[in-house]
Amino acid sequence: MTTAESRTAPAPPRAAGTDQATKETLEDYTLRFAPRSYRRWTPMVVATTALGGIAYMADFSIGAGIGLAHGTGNALVAIAVAAVVIFVTGLPLAYYGARYNIDLDLITRGSGFGYYGSVLTSVIFASFTFIFFALEGSIMAQGLKLGLGLPLWLGYLVSTLMVIPLVIYGMKALSKLQVWTTPVWLLLMVGPLVYLIAHDPGTVDRFLRYPGTDGDGDVNTASVLLGAGVCLSLIAQIGEQIDYLRFMPPKTPENRRTWWTAVVMAGPGWVVLGALKQAIGVFLAVYILSEVGPAAATEPIQQFRSAFDAMMPSWLVLPLAVALVVISQIKINVTNAYSGSLAWTNSFTRVTRHYPGRMVFVLVNLGFALALMEADMFSFLNSILGFYSNCAIAWVVTVATDIGVNKYLLHLSPLQPEFRRGMLHAVNPVGVVSFVAASGLSIAMYFHALGDTLQPYSPVAAALIAFVLTPLTAVATKGRYYLRRADDGIAEPLLDADGNPSAVTFDCHVCLQSYERPDLAACATHDAMVCSLCLSTDGAADHVLPAA
Repeated sequence: MTTAESRTAPAPPRAAGTDQATKETLEDYTLRFAPRSYRRWTPMVVATTALGGIAYMADFSIGAGIGLAHGTGNALVAIAVAAVVIFVTGLPLAYYGARYNIDLDLITRGSGFGYYGSVLTSVIFASFTFIFFALEGSIMAQGLKLGLGLPLWLGYLVSTLMVIPLVIYGMKALSKLQVWTTPVWLLLMVGPLVYLIAHDPGTVDRFLRYPGTDGDGDVNTASVLLGAGVCLSLIAQIGEQIDYLRFMPPKTPENRRTWWTAVVMAGPGWVVLGALKQAIGVFLAVYILSEVGPAAATEPIQQFRSAFDAMMPSWLVLPLAVALVVISQIKINVTNAYSGSLAWTNSFTRVTRHYPGRMVFVLVNLGFALALMEADMFSFLNSILGFYSNCAIAWVVTVATDIGVNKYLLHLSPLQPEFRRGMLHAVNPVGVVSFVAASGLSIAMYFHALGDTLQPYSPVAAALIAFVLTPLTAVATKGRYYLRRADDGIAEPLLDADGNPSAVTFDCHVCLQSYERPDLAACATHDAMVCSLCLSTDGAADHVLPAA
């Protein structure tokens, strides 16, 4: 067939399930750019929604576990070190998500990994969501057992099933849930701490002098790095923040200050509140240690039960403690279930070229989480998080370095993020090699393969190797594996005069829906355009542009 004939050929029949896939992805823009027409929220509403997702109680357990093992001094330094790393690496990712309205997987594709290469990191992120869903579900089950007498296995099931109705409806429902519950959650969390410090200043002194079970209270490098490694497992939380930040309105001269405030506060700024919660977890664990023992002192329900008991009538203590745990669990686990379903769907659709529906992977993610809960993951929490942090650090540092160094300093990576099939190479060695090397070596160190002395340094190794290899690989490959082609066949500029993604719409000739400019590319066989989802599900590659 000649080029002229191919350009005038009739559009192919629509694949089975196209209507359902289109309808579902247009609710939360799974796999694709979030258009300006959908992004009706103000910067502060988006920021509040994103910050509502970090209401999880795991920080209290993480901080308590580090503090009880290594002492308050080591714990506080470890928490601060991890917070700085998370903030610095999260800022460029948050900016790209909010500026170009795409999630972290789509950012990763064009920031060193390639169209299929980022499947690796999608699985890492999906694992993050179900690991932390299981952690939060375990905490809720502990609360239900203490408050209502439910056995743990039933509490695990309840905490899993109750989020399903809330997560079905995507961003619209989640924004309302997070905005309305955040003030109540803040009051219940901060109130007891303020009361304890005001009425018993001696608690602060006991907290600061606590030596830990594994040391003498002196701050030392090994203890700090072991603690920081556990905290750094939360580095992937920036992915969940971006799942909300991608719905930011366009950045304009008029809203510039508010826009940046929202991005910094709800992007990398989440770690400020996270670090504060970890420090509070150490404080409360030390406060209740003599009462409940080291095992129960890491349980948030026990921490807040004791704190509430000091400031109010006994009949109110358990109801309020259970209410705090339940509200926190719901706020974070709807986010875990939502973000996890997006990550699994992204991976599955690219590999199989079939869109099964996001709800399928909501259930898959919840199934993994429930299995972890029933296996009592809470009892070996720090071991799981310490191992996982090596993979998460390698991924996030690789992408952040590609944006900050390869794009803006070396100019080897394209400044505008690209995510569409046909525009990217299948695999880009810049990100894949850096990630595999950094995570592989750091995991080997974590499991003592390189000796006991180096074991605490595994998170440092993950960060440094990723930071060094990412630009070195880009220089070695001369940046030629970023773009398969630079021209997507559409004359309309991708960005408007303010540098925001264009709001000009075109029709996809496969699914017959209208999409904004960044979500489309020209069709290889028709004088028409195809949306990113139809390109992803094009099994025969009939519409995918050739390499150039």
